[in-house]
Amino acid sequence: MMSEVALRDVIKIPESEMVNGSSSNGSLTKPHVETTDENIEIQKKKVSSLVDQRDGTENSGLEGPTPEVEYVESENLKDVEDVECCLKTLLSGLGSKDWVSVCDALNNVRRLSIYHKEAIVCMLSDVISLIVKSLKNPRSALCKTAIMTSADIFKAYNDEIIDSLDPLLVQLLLKSSQDKRFVCEAAESALIALTSSISPLLLLPKLQPYVKNRNPRIRAKASMCISRSVPRLGVEGIQAYGIDNLIQIGASQLSDQLPESRDAARTLLLELQSVYEKSHVPEPTTVSEEPVIASWENYCQSKLSPLSAQAVLRVTNIAREGLVSGL
Repeated sequence: MMSEVALRDVIKIPESEMVNGSSSNGSLTKPHVETTDENIEIQKKKVSSLVDQRDGTENSGLEGPTPEVEYVESENLKDVEDVECCLKTLLSGLGSKDWVSVCDALNNVRRLSIYHKEAIVCMLSDVISLIVKSLKNPRSALCKTAIMTSADIFKAYNDEIIDSLDPLLVQLLLKSSQDKRFVCEAAESALIALTSSISPLLLLPKLQPYVKNRNPRIRAKASMCISRSVPRLGVEGIQAYGIDNLIQIGASQLSDQLPESRDAARTLLLELQSVYEKSHVPEPTTVSEEPVIASWENYCQSKLSPLSAQAVLRVTNIAREGLVSGL
């Protein structure tokens, strides 16, 4: 049975309120040694829990401290010592139950993709599946290492991974939208590597569904990726993909919840306006007048609802007026 002292300590009842079962003289003292030991154990558990929470996990206080994980930038990664041995243990390492071993295997994937990219082409699909598994892991150190691995894979294999991209893309959009800063920043860097490494004609159809996602942060990250990808298409590429389609995306994001979405939409719409006007240069006339480009306005009004067209024209006209006034 729990003693009165322990009971009082647990439920925080002052001594003055301990009536039933108290000593006859009313002097119920607190055993100094027991309380000190108990507090020490509580503090140990709190410290241990905080150490693991910093890494995205919780601990009962019975395990040792979390091992340190070193995040090595791509340019500082050294080649593997034995390629054949590394390849033999790669998949088993990625699937290990020991998260530190998984981190080591992920860094080996990074090394192989940088120095021996052809060596893992045949197992790339399996490797990506296991990377996705690590991206879903709640342990932040493992998750960040997997994100850095994703970025190196994008840079090494470019369009070759397009068929395996969907699960990676979902996780990176999610991780770039979370509150844990160092994971979020790593995921944003990986998305930049994605948009600069994969052909926009292949990537844009993958990104487009996410601008309608229920999560406003995911919509924002997808919009930012689209606004970075579209200029890489060039004039002919944008026309081939369809300005109609892209202007609908930009217009829908102008009124989105987060400022990142709205900023990305403005960037996209200004790019589309520039491309449209370059490809619709007014025919020369015999009348000596300055050419007035009104076709963009007509185009917006023909393709969008009145409210959306008004919002798009407001954004693009303000930008044009700013450029003219700055001349």
